[in-house]
Amino acid sequence: MSTTRIRNIAITCIRTASDPQITPYVELSGKQLKNRLNPKDALVILESLNVLRFALESGVKLVSVLVDARHLERLLEQLPQLGEGGVPIYYAQREVLSAIAGIDVTRGYLACAKRPHPLGMDELLSLARRIVVLEGLTDVSNVGAIFRSCVALGADGIVLSPECADPLNRRAIRVSMGTTLRFPWARAEGPWPKPFFAALRRRGFRTVALTPEEGAGPIDAIAGELGADERVALVLGSEGWGLSRAVLDACDSKATITMAEGIDSLNVATASALACWEFFAKRR
Repeated sequence: MSTTRIRNIAITCIRTASDPQITPYVELSGKQLKNRLNPKDALVILESLNVLRFALESGVKLVSVLVDARHLERLLEQLPQLGEGGVPIYYAQREVLSAIAGIDVTRGYLACAKRPHPLGMDELLSLARRIVVLEGLTDVSNVGAIFRSCVALGADGIVLSPECADPLNRRAIRVSMGTTLRFPWARAEGPWPKPFFAALRRRGFRTVALTPEEGAGPIDAIAGELGADERVALVLGSEGWGLSRAVLDACDSKATITMAEGIDSLNVATASALACWEFFAKRR
């Protein structure tokens, strides 16, 4: 290991993947990064230059940055605020980075950051008027893509059922282009789903299940029934089985996306984008 100064910023060369300074990037599992015993010490791993930029602009506290030696100058040019904040910057040759899990999909930019905290459920439901509720999604890429669609198409909050994948998983963050770091979200606790849907009713939300189930109305028609100022919770289910019977029965309306004959469903991330357009973006 050696340290030099570039533009008066201390830069450390990492020569081996076993260097303890990069332990969070190499050795810590997603569960360990969450650090449930000490939430204030929980971490997330960020990938790509665009995500690093978004994190800095969103006020996320970076712990360190690790970059391919070939991209060091570009990093410092694009994110000069790294030096101002005193964030430790490490660089390594490609052969060292290739030993770090996931580096082959990062294009050579990584950062370790403090894990942002989700909102409490009461806080989210008091602030939001257009929310997306996710039940049972286990694919972190789908979760990340849905966050990105929600930000782009007018939702103002997301609720995850207890078993949903972590939106602050490193891949979810990258697929979301960093939006999971800042967009308001909360995770439902306790028995699912009755207490949560009771809370939505108390808050005056109209709940709409997105489903191919027989009897569901066309998505544009259901969206057209809503009042201009009506609070809406759009509910989407898991990749394999869709929404549970309990959730379908708890929702006020059921909407479906009309498709060509022989095709019964879309990927949930694609479906969420279409639904957010119909229920939120078109009504802004």
